[in-house]
Amino acid sequence: MYAVIQTGGKQYQVREGDILKVEKLDVEAGSNLDFDVLMVSGEGEAKVGAPFVDGVKVEAEVLEHGRGKKIVVFKYKAKKGYSRKQGHRQPFTRIRINSIVG
Repeated sequence: MYAVIQTGGKQYQVREGDILKVEKLDVEAGSNLDFDVLMVSGEGEAKVGAPFVDGVKVEAEVLEHGRGKKIVVFKYKAKKGYSRKQGHRQPFTRIRINSIVG
């Protein structure tokens, strides 16, 4: 059985026990949260919501918060003496899917 959830403007296909790295959520580490389900599939049939499936929730636990690997943004214009170097580390939240209820 799997479900499709949406968080941080992205959609994720999840199963029980999955560990995901999603956009940073404003929730304490160690707490639980619920996600609304866009689609759920199991035993050969699928239910698609409009926009969410009624009565189905995905329960998850927040494991940790962190920052991703550094990427380098380098801007350069040839023959003009222009160059800019900037780094970025995207914040993330790691969650574990405990159950799909419904």
